[in-house]
Amino acid sequence: MSSIVTIIDNDILVPTLQKGLYALAACSIIGTAAYLGYKAAEPENKNILQNRNPELNERIETVLESLRLGDDSLRQIMQLLEQEMDTGLSPATHAKADVKMFPTYVRNIANGSETGQVLALDLGGTNFRVLLVNLLPQGEVRLTSKIFVIPQSIMLGEGVNLFHHLADCLVDFMKQEKLNQPGVHYPLGFTFSFPCHQEGLASARLTSWTKGFTCAGVVNEDVVKMLQKAIDEKNINVQCVALVNDTVGTLMACAYKKPHTSIGLILGTGTNACYMETLDRVGTWNGDYEEPKQVIVNMEWGAFGNNNRLNHVRTRFDEEVDLSSVNPGKQIFEKMISGMYMGEIVRLIILDLMQQDLLFIGQCDNYGDYRIPLFIRGGFYTKFVSTVETDEGIAFSNTRRVLQDMGIRNPTYDDCAIVQHICKNVSKRAARLAGAGLAVLINRINKPQITVGVDGSLYRYHPRFKRNMEKCIKNLVNKNIKFEISLSDDGSGIGAALTVAAEVLSCQSDKNSSDKQKPKQRRRSHV
Repeated sequence: MSSIVTIIDNDILVPTLQKGLYALAACSIIGTAAYLGYKAAEPENKNILQNRNPELNERIETVLESLRLGDDSLRQIMQLLEQEMDTGLSPATHAKADVKMFPTYVRNIANGSETGQVLALDLGGTNFRVLLVNLLPQGEVRLTSKIFVIPQSIMLGEGVNLFHHLADCLVDFMKQEKLNQPGVHYPLGFTFSFPCHQEGLASARLTSWTKGFTCAGVVNEDVVKMLQKAIDEKNINVQCVALVNDTVGTLMACAYKKPHTSIGLILGTGTNACYMETLDRVGTWNGDYEEPKQVIVNMEWGAFGNNNRLNHVRTRFDEEVDLSSVNPGKQIFEKMISGMYMGEIVRLIILDLMQQDLLFIGQCDNYGDYRIPLFIRGGFYTKFVSTVETDEGIAFSNTRRVLQDMGIRNPTYDDCAIVQHICKNVSKRAARLAGAGLAVLINRINKPQITVGVDGSLYRYHPRFKRNMEKCIKNLVNKNIKFEISLSDDGSGIGAALTVAAEVLSCQSDKNSSDKQKPKQRRRSHV
């Protein structure tokens, strides 16, 4: 005992022992403060941290429930769409129709028997394509093309300069491919992806410029005539036979290999559909009624709902997307489906769940920088939706990468699961709406076998869109109809060329019939 007292009394050890006791007391105080701070920061609703499986969280499901459309709701939408179609097809109501149902004057569908060479021009943005499409026996297609840039000075200049530039590019391509042969005439198809009022297969007036073009002297003018004039000034043997949009081109390109194709569908940045209609249903038709008594109708179905007829299925997120768009109140159906808007709907739902402390819990204070993509309109790209939905299992490697690109640091497993759940609900609704629209057309055509040609980045690259859309269609179409969804190949290029080939060869067939000549077994173009 005396030895202990001696140690304690030691002048050197006493200060050391005192410092140790002080340190121990300080650690206890700090630990207590940290625990109290953690408890204070804990969410009031502890259930938020429980059952984080998105499908089991009632508050998350309440937000997403508005996106879910049952078959009965879709059948109601189908009835509304068909009513809008009839409004667009009637001359008495066409002017006020939202779904315009424009006759395209394309009446002959390529069937795979065409052969020959056809030129095509594809103008839809700052890049411009010239194509030589060689149609070979047994439905084989060989394609040669070249891309040219449209300088900004031409995009913003006089319209005549634009068409001179297109003709110059065509001459350059024909020299490259050695197509300037005396006595050889080439038919040409023109894919012109701007709003037009079509007055014939080779006649269309531009209604307005989009995509950054403001060329003067073109609006309300016949763009085919302007192109043909520029071509004729180059002294080349090329005749523009048809102007088509990408939807019609998609139908034609698919029909070349699948003869039962009657519908074309675009699911990309935007959405639109066309289909083959009988002439007796097209009240706005002003052409002849000779065979074939049919015409492809360009629906412009993206405008379905502009008259508020879809308000009962729109969500507050749809309304916000519409109000912040460049065309509020327009293209309502498109804004619920297409790639331009799908990612934005997902972003708005993510922000809503964050505000309710249902997502990125405990981390929201770290996201005060409103410059990160998550807080920027359009910052969540639709390609992110596809990327997130490719994740399987528990790693969520793609989802984590997307969220980190959005400015979210260290997302948890639960965060990734919820974001994927949001993406699946938004994309599934889009697929089911598109499926309902197709079901209307399939039932209206009412043939035993129907093929739908589809193109567009949303359809091509989303991992579940095709499956969800087909499953929906099966529940909605008449049971006696068999349908097939087929990816179309280069509708804006090959499709335009096939439109020309079908038209040219039909005219030849008509001429042969009038001359009482026996038709050839295989149709060939005049080149």
